[in-house]
Amino acid sequence: MFYLVKTPKWVKKLISDSVWELAGAKKILYLSFDDGPHPQITSFVLDELLKYNAKATFFCIGRNVVENPLIFDRILAEKHAVGNHTQNHLDGWKTPDEAYLQNIEEASRYIDSDLFRPPYGRITAKQHKKLRAGDKPFKIIMWSVLSGDFDVAITPEQCSENVLKNAESGSVVVFHDSEKAYERLKFALPAVLKYFSEKGYQFEKIVSE
Repeated sequence: MFYLVKTPKWVKKLISDSVWELAGAKKILYLSFDDGPHPQITSFVLDELLKYNAKATFFCIGRNVVENPLIFDRILAEKHAVGNHTQNHLDGWKTPDEAYLQNIEEASRYIDSDLFRPPYGRITAKQHKKLRAGDKPFKIIMWSVLSGDFDVAITPEQCSENVLKNAESGSVVVFHDSEKAYERLKFALPAVLKYFSEKGYQFEKIVSE
């Protein structure tokens, strides 16, 4: 499986009207979690974040919010940010624009947020333009570091190293609160929180416009 752990500058320029990192942040990391909420795995993530008084951003699938309303409510109650990740985890490159935008609108019924992250990071120029337009434009959040927790070919230790070696002040880091990622997440997340906390970092959520 090919993917870029650290997003290079040329990729950021391809979709420039998006948030890839938060420049100017001093010893702050922005942890984000895609594909939840999941009753057990998201609970694990929230418990770990509590240990460090850490805040994060959860990009939720609308269908999972409907199925797990209590854990979604816990995310909000503990003052984390939430974002829209479509209703059904659609790939923008493989979905007609109108159907893709309607799916995001459906998810908005359950996720009150102007933050949006496209599943797989795949979004067309037209979809992107539409989401950024209108009276209530979305703030499209990409990332600067991928943990690779979704990659079953890497070890939990490698997943952890992906973040420890590449994250820096202002980085937006992607994890997944999903069953596929859990074997690597349950090792890497505590390691990342511990390492960067000891380095004097804080963990903050991404704020809406």
